[in-house]
Amino acid sequence: MSDVLSAPLVVEFPFTRSLGPVQSAFLTGLRERTVLGVRTDDGTVLVPPVEYDPVTANELRNLVEVAPTGTVTTWAWNPSPRRDQPLDTPFAWVLVRLDGASTALLHALDAPGPQSVRTGMRVRVRWAATRTGAITDIACFEPYDGAAAGGEPAPHTGEFADPVTGIVAPARLDYTHTPGRAQSAYLAALEGRRTVGERCPACRKVYVPPRGACPTCGVATAEQVEVGPRGTVTTFCIVNIKAKNLDIEVPYVYAHIALDGADLALHGRIAGIPYDQVRMGLRVEPVWVDGVRHPDHYRPTGEPDADYDTYKELV
Repeated sequence: MSDVLSAPLVVEFPFTRSLGPVQSAFLTGLRERTVLGVRTDDGTVLVPPVEYDPVTANELRNLVEVAPTGTVTTWAWNPSPRRDQPLDTPFAWVLVRLDGASTALLHALDAPGPQSVRTGMRVRVRWAATRTGAITDIACFEPYDGAAAGGEPAPHTGEFADPVTGIVAPARLDYTHTPGRAQSAYLAALEGRRTVGERCPACRKVYVPPRGACPTCGVATAEQVEVGPRGTVTTFCIVNIKAKNLDIEVPYVYAHIALDGADLALHGRIAGIPYDQVRMGLRVEPVWVDGVRHPDHYRPTGEPDADYDTYKELV
């Protein structure tokens, strides 16, 4: 096959976490335009604060308020901002040691160009117009002509009205995925409602989906072998939590299926049978849907269950 496929691939999920007392105070403070750090046993002031000393592992609770002004300790210019970055025009990533802090905070600096940024320059926080209790409450840093604030940071109780107790941080990775020769051939065969694997020239095992090399022997594979379409359920799980943007009612069954002629089980959804009747050894076949280049699900064939010895090596 001469044409290698490629397509955009997005991996995205919301990361939800609860906050302990230190992180809760820090993020709630940002909402209230207050920057908090935490003091360690040796007097070091950590900003952002953490709940345990990175050196001694002692629990930390001694909160202090630091200034919203600081000094750039190092920086890197970003000429092409990406989606969801702090600014939509070129900016500098900077590490800023806020006045009163011993460590530096990573954020964006709004500057007209790299020639205007330098290590040691003074900056201050530019607060977001709408603040919700997140690091984005600091919209960015901006150049500042004032001198460093003197004195020790003042102790702070960390108490605020309506504290932030949890956050949802969206995680997203954007790829251009190129499956390579072996998987491109596999995907092209699926478009014709066929399943094709590749046989190892050494151990003679047939792998589906093919990887272009035998995962056991490490040698290249090229011989194509059509397998299935029927197969055997080797193991399975019952899904009880509905996934976002997936139009499948729960509970449903997701299974590993050893297609006839294959030496590696692939996964697929089982339907056409009550979820509590799915079992190891169940014989199944693919169900195709117009406009979709892979089986929508697998359903029972009505054959007797496969003997365990015929698929035990694939469990």
